[in-house]
Amino acid sequence: MATIDRRRFLRAAALGAAAGGPLAALSVRTADAATMVKRPFSVDYGPLSPVRDRTTGLELLKLPRGFSYVSHGWTGDRMTDGRPTPALHDGMAAFRPRWGFRYGGPHTTVLVRNHEVGDLSGAYLDPHYDPQAGGGTTNLVFDTRKGAWLASWASLSGTVRNCAGGPTPWGSWLSCEETTLVNGEVRHGYIFEVPHDGISAATPYKEMGRFSHEAVAVDPRTGYVYETEDATPSGLYRFRPKVRGELGKGGTLEMLTIGDAPYTTYADGTGTVYPKIGWVVVDNPDPGPGETSTVQQGIAKGGASFRRLEGAWYHRQKVYIVSTSGGPTGQGQVFEYDLRRDRMKVLFASPDAAVLNNPDNICVSPRGGIVLCEDGSGAEFLHGLTTDGEIFPFAENNVVIPDGGVPGKSAAPGDYRGMEWCGSTFDPGGTWLFANIQTPGITFAITGPWRRGSL
Repeated sequence: MATIDRRRFLRAAALGAAAGGPLAALSVRTADAATMVKRPFSVDYGPLSPVRDRTTGLELLKLPRGFSYVSHGWTGDRMTDGRPTPALHDGMAAFRPRWGFRYGGPHTTVLVRNHEVGDLSGAYLDPHYDPQAGGGTTNLVFDTRKGAWLASWASLSGTVRNCAGGPTPWGSWLSCEETTLVNGEVRHGYIFEVPHDGISAATPYKEMGRFSHEAVAVDPRTGYVYETEDATPSGLYRFRPKVRGELGKGGTLEMLTIGDAPYTTYADGTGTVYPKIGWVVVDNPDPGPGETSTVQQGIAKGGASFRRLEGAWYHRQKVYIVSTSGGPTGQGQVFEYDLRRDRMKVLFASPDAAVLNNPDNICVSPRGGIVLCEDGSGAEFLHGLTTDGEIFPFAENNVVIPDGGVPGKSAAPGDYRGMEWCGSTFDPGGTWLFANIQTPGITFAITGPWRRGSL
């Protein structure tokens, strides 16, 4: 069977599984992870080649033919509120604005963007959490019809290492601190809520846990928040709020268990099913210096251990969780937690770095296509993952700042092609993919013939 015909056949065969979630169809071919292959490019989208940025004219990205992009929000750029854009762009989500939003309209999308600044260079906004901390978030407004950036402003400040997070069903972004730093009398390691159309009160949700947070995924039915921890050992946590949609009113933090005793998932391969999972309460969700950490509290009660839990994504009553360094080869795992059936399994464990090298963030397009931010070495890609079990590079970082710099930008001349991708997310209509290059700090809006392929 010709390659493209085989792919179409397998995709058709996978439709039933795909209805259960964006990654469920992978089970059509991934019972044996050795069948996973990495293509040099998508058969449908085609090979990558340099494409000029509409903003600067530079060839900052390599994309398939027919795709274009516009850059914005470079580190140091003046935002609409007059402040310079912070550095180290990271996790991000897109929102459809509420009725009456000042930049409203049927084609408007609002982004909330993290900044993983870990130093104590000072807060850039009031209100703030820690006056010495330089991390936080910014918001950006984009017109998907015109392909134009409309506005931007600072929305959270005084935090440390805002890495990832996740959107809520009620229209806010949960920004997570990937640290347990103590700065004098101020503790860090919390979750903060940021409205898509305003400014955060910079209040830490301490009952949601103090640990090295990475990402969250929210079940819209229950309002439960599933939290990942970027550490080894790490736990998978669940926060059950007292009031759905009002996380600041507190709740109960729990840690996942597998079986009847502490369990380690590190070496579990594709297809591993966990028939018995449960949750134990973390008695002290806000441990201070010298006190037992949340993960060790959970393990003491039988909690399961993971190796560097990072990306998380909710879709159709399933939560997908990425273990960056898990699996038999240490190259990564993707777990699927079925909320309706209360079951969990290893959907995919990378058999080799040549197939997938330490995945980090994960997002899903409105069409069910999967995008992975690979956190490996060498060339940096956004990868697509097809429903018939093939991984391909969709976009490549090609950022090189020439001698003399870029007019109007503060980025220093240099080769940034080895810098990581972060924060991939689609607009609600699925016509634009937004993503960040963390350094020198650039946000991209990418559009093109999505329906021609698997994304």
